[in-house]
Amino acid sequence: MTSPQNKLKEITQIAERRGFFFPTAEIYGGKAGFYTYGHLGKAIKNKFEALWRKHFLEENCYEIEGNTILPEDVFKASGHLKSFTDPLTECKACHFRFRADQLIEDSLKIKAEGLSIEDLNKIIKENKLKCPKCGSQNLTEVKWFNMMFPLTLGAVGSKEIAYLSPETAQNPYLAFEREFEATRKKLPLGIAMIGKAYRNEISPRQLFFRLREFTQAELQVFFDPDDINKHEKWNLIKSYKLRLMPVSERKSKKVKELSCEDANKKLKLPKMYLYYMQKMHTFFLEVLQIPREKFYFYELSEEERAFYNKFHWDVYLELETLGGFKEVTGLHYRTDHDLGGHAKQSKKSLEVFWNDKKFIPHVIEVSFGVDRNVFAFLEIFYEKEKERTLFKFPAKLSPVEISIFPLVSKDKLPEKAQEVYKKINARYVAFYDDSGSIGRRYRRADEIGCPFAITIDYETLKDNTVTLRDRDSMKQIRVKIPELDNKFKAMEHSL
Repeated sequence: MTSPQNKLKEITQIAERRGFFFPTAEIYGGKAGFYTYGHLGKAIKNKFEALWRKHFLEENCYEIEGNTILPEDVFKASGHLKSFTDPLTECKACHFRFRADQLIEDSLKIKAEGLSIEDLNKIIKENKLKCPKCGSQNLTEVKWFNMMFPLTLGAVGSKEIAYLSPETAQNPYLAFEREFEATRKKLPLGIAMIGKAYRNEISPRQLFFRLREFTQAELQVFFDPDDINKHEKWNLIKSYKLRLMPVSERKSKKVKELSCEDANKKLKLPKMYLYYMQKMHTFFLEVLQIPREKFYFYELSEEERAFYNKFHWDVYLELETLGGFKEVTGLHYRTDHDLGGHAKQSKKSLEVFWNDKKFIPHVIEVSFGVDRNVFAFLEIFYEKEKERTLFKFPAKLSPVEISIFPLVSKDKLPEKAQEVYKKINARYVAFYDDSGSIGRRYRRADEIGCPFAITIDYETLKDNTVTLRDRDSMKQIRVKIPELDNKFKAMEHSL
């Protein structure tokens, strides 16, 4: 059985060789926290974003595109200038800087998120923790480090400060007033944005899990706070079972399966919040086809979550190459913190008139780290068999859906294969390959996760049939070319 370390190494090697991802500016040695998507990785990312839009952008939900550079006042209002920090410590021997909470979690296998500076320092000293790079115990006192990238607008000497945005969420808040007016003043109103965010991570690691430049897909749902325990689709989802790890089950590490109705009554989670939990649950298990046992919602305690979050549950996926279950997505009830902060800072009212009253809307935020999810797909769907390595992506996520191969490069087989390729590629994401033996071409297609392969052989020239091969089972059947489309739809991995 492949160890987690070897599995991570194998995935990384395939990713770099085949064009999923690789270090940015690699010819100059690269820089931690920056990765480039190759053509296959970009294709998966595009598919994920399209599926995300289709699933979450329901009635009265709209996508905008804002800026990644925003003025300083935005982050004064949001609280980022004051509190967007990580705990930093430095090794006095080798001067390596790293996050104190990560050092504790890696060394002691306990959660350290949300601990105070005093608690972090105490744990490091009492357990005599060492620098992960050189092994020295001579570490500096932990201090807070702001993770935003500042920049100056205008010519040399200008004092106008701006920042690279550490999240996409601020753009929907800034656009709320305009969008509320433009969409006919109805609540709930969803404003989504998929875009870049920037965080000056102290010590980026774990490939796509600690990036300095990354992509977020976020949906901000603005609503009347008096409606938090309502949702028009409640009766449709109340029996749906969620996999949950409440704070009360932390020690036992037991995942509870509760219906939305039971979660509403027993955990006091409001119906509108539960509706989006159910949406996220179905997205991972039904749309992305993540195995059920590799998924659960993890509740953050009052000490761990941001002070303005009334409820905060994260989606955890089991990623053995990174040491177990890791957070990839969050669901936050942010109250009126954001709009209220911007109203105060800008001195402009952001109240709305709805349900016969004036108020500042509250917000439920659905927040996805796109890159983390893309890496999770590579990890979860990677398999190593006796004769091959492959990614068993669902077809809807696969960067290439169908490969087209002529059996040999002669006797008019390439011409016939090109004819089939042009027909297939008009509807599906197809790939043509006539290099090497047919066995090697099958292995290459398997390795990039392509679910189907079509081989054009001598029999094709006689009866217009092709060999259709399924990636997972490696079974082959003969299919007439005009019937290929119906066959794809009927097969298990439907396209």
